[in-house]
Amino acid sequence: PSLLAYLITAKYADGLPLYRQEQMLKRLGHEISRTSMAHWIIRLNDVFNPLINLMREVQNHSDYLQADETRIQVLKEDGKTAQSDKWMWVTRGGPPDQLSVLFAYDPSRGGSVPVRLLDDFSGILQADGYAGYGQVCRANNITRIVCRDYARCKFVEASKAAKVNAKGKSATPAKADVGLSHINKLYAIERQIKDLSDAERYRVRQELSLPRLEDFKAWLEANVSRVMKGSLTRKAMEYTLNQWATLIGYCERGDLQISNVL
Repeated sequence: PSLLAYLITAKYADGLPLYRQEQMLKRLGHEISRTSMAHWIIRLNDVFNPLINLMREVQNHSDYLQADETRIQVLKEDGKTAQSDKWMWVTRGGPPDQLSVLFAYDPSRGGSVPVRLLDDFSGILQADGYAGYGQVCRANNITRIVCRDYARCKFVEASKAAKVNAKGKSATPAKADVGLSHINKLYAIERQIKDLSDAERYRVRQELSLPRLEDFKAWLEANVSRVMKGSLTRKAMEYTLNQWATLIGYCERGDLQISNVL
């Protein structure tokens, strides 16, 4: 068991492919082929399935889940080139004192994947603005909130582009920087209250975060039309306004997070 634990941790957590592990073990005097290791890992699927199914069941019976999907490269897969997009779907949730994180690979980013993974979940789902979650949210009557980090990343990207364009010029702060400042103030509040009880976090959000959010929205509405269409800053502002109702959802309860990365 300790050898198997080492192999799967090195492969999936540390990113060491089996051919490298084969070479590393050989230097230590152990002759274990990558083929044998691959077969061991495949057979572990049957061992772990009951545990994974139980963890999925516990997650889906909670009232708050965080989800994300990210690109992953698979070198050899039938009908797919190594350069094509494949996806690792991640969910985090469960009882507050027994949170778990589950990874599920799928070559598709289609809406059928979250339908399968969240088949009996009906609570609050925090993800990005990707439309693929819409099907399961409608079918299961899921309340959806959006991770604010996606909006923040768009403003960061716009801010970097604005600095490149304004290089050598003396100018007032770019609108992307102003927008980023609004968001960073919200994150600062979250850092200050992270160790408080859910009730206290809710109270502080109502007292401090909501007024800042109202100021941010007013600034967005007053300035979005003043920014060139198609620019990164305009896209960041439009995304934030379009997702506004779900971006402020974290203020509705003290146990919700402003971002999936916190």
